[in-house]
Amino acid sequence: MLDPQAKALLEELAARGARATHMMTPEQAREAYLVRRHFTQPEPTKVAEVTDLAIPGLGGDIKLRLYRPFAHNESTQPVLVYFHGGGFVVGDLDSHDNLCRALCHQSDCVVIAVDYRRAPEHVYPAAQLDCLAATRWVHDNAAQLNIDPKRIAVGGDSAGGQLAAVTSLALRDDPVIRLAFQALIYPVTDALMQSESIERNGQGYRLLKQDLVYYYDHYFQGQDVRHEAMASPLRAADLSGLPDAFVLTAGFDPLHDEGLAYANALSAAGTATQYVCFTRQIHGFILMGKVIDEANLATSLFAAALKRALHKEIK
Repeated sequence: MLDPQAKALLEELAARGARATHMMTPEQAREAYLVRRHFTQPEPTKVAEVTDLAIPGLGGDIKLRLYRPFAHNESTQPVLVYFHGGGFVVGDLDSHDNLCRALCHQSDCVVIAVDYRRAPEHVYPAAQLDCLAATRWVHDNAAQLNIDPKRIAVGGDSAGGQLAAVTSLALRDDPVIRLAFQALIYPVTDALMQSESIERNGQGYRLLKQDLVYYYDHYFQGQDVRHEAMASPLRAADLSGLPDAFVLTAGFDPLHDEGLAYANALSAAGTATQYVCFTRQIHGFILMGKVIDEANLATSLFAAALKRALHKEIK
């Protein structure tokens, strides 16, 4: 059964004449994504500090937004480096501002959101390279940021979940940085689109199969690269040695099966993995706390997992 609040939202969007993403230009899709947040997202959570930053990247400056919690009893704070969702095409610092604020407040962790380059202007692996550069910068500048370089997590939703997964893979054998945790919210893990849930849930639940084709054609631009582990982490030959993970999926999401498969693959490879499925929910619901109550529960579970992982004693 589809959650009644999710069903009501889908009906409301249909009544408003909301167009599917694949029927819009990237510019139109970005604007629609931002406009929708005004009636689906809750009021912003207050935090102690919000600071916009810019760091050097391969394609020019990368914009970051730092959120710092109010109360803490540690000399340095743990940090979540967060990558927003949006199919590698839409989404930005503003679209996920409310979620990052809530995660910061509820987890008592610094959150640093990354405004990576988007497609089609910048194709694979531009977003991945920006997220990796931002994570390295956070580690290298830990002292000035007043964060603990041993307690860095990465996380993200949808495309951002993919970026968190591949950042974890890219840093697995790094001699300097050792990530403490990864949080993947309904992540993209197989860009070849071969899971059954894409057919099962690819019509009628807002994120359409045609939208996934649209997003992936803009970012990956070719079938060959989609086999690579940094495009489809589920296809990585080796998933051992990765940081502990939290994976959350939604039952009516086209990406459900590949998210579950990735959680199972992490567990099979020896990674301590917490898996939660909101079986009655749709893709993207965690941003919709104003109209879907379970979005707030999902945010709290995410924050609780982060808090347990990053505030435990470092050995």
